[in-house]
Amino acid sequence: MATYDQLTEWAGLGRVTRAGRDVVADWRIPDSAKAQLVEVGIPVAPRLIERVVMQSEAEPSLHTSRGPLYRLTEQADPDEPAEQSSFGVEPETGAVYFVMPDGEAWFANSGVGVWLDVLHHYGSRVTASELLTEPDGPEEYFSEEEEEERAFAELNRLSEELKEIDPAAFSGYEGFLWPGLLDRWLY
Repeated sequence: MATYDQLTEWAGLGRVTRAGRDVVADWRIPDSAKAQLVEVGIPVAPRLIERVVMQSEAEPSLHTSRGPLYRLTEQADPDEPAEQSSFGVEPETGAVYFVMPDGEAWFANSGVGVWLDVLHHYGSRVTASELLTEPDGPEEYFSEEEEEERAFAELNRLSEELKEIDPAAFSGYEGFLWPGLLDRWLY
């Protein structure tokens, strides 16, 4: 399981937000998920999480196609600030969903703990990779075709590694966050 120190190592100090025990105390999610949110926290993650905005209400407030979820994050589209996506956690099951601006919920991970592990692995890989952090990459060394091949290979490795952490997150494509996000990265 990812730790607070591991998340801050790549996300940076002040870029991992822990929940207050009182904030999640009345949430209807597994106790292990509450503990992860309090002890580990949620990182700001490249291309995924702009702001950690955990709701303080005891009842889920993020309205989605799956029903209400507890809000964990918020991300505004820089071109369309009114278009906000979020991550939310499902009551009872503790499954994490990525919620599109229209309220459609895409399955992200089977629980908060594996979501944080996936975010940790994803974030540390992306921030350490020249190909994945720079929009144009190291053009002076490789042709555009070679660069695309290298990026594609790196994304395939990342996809396989994330699948090992949470196989359920890759058991489909439509309505699943990770396969769609990694596939669309190059386009």
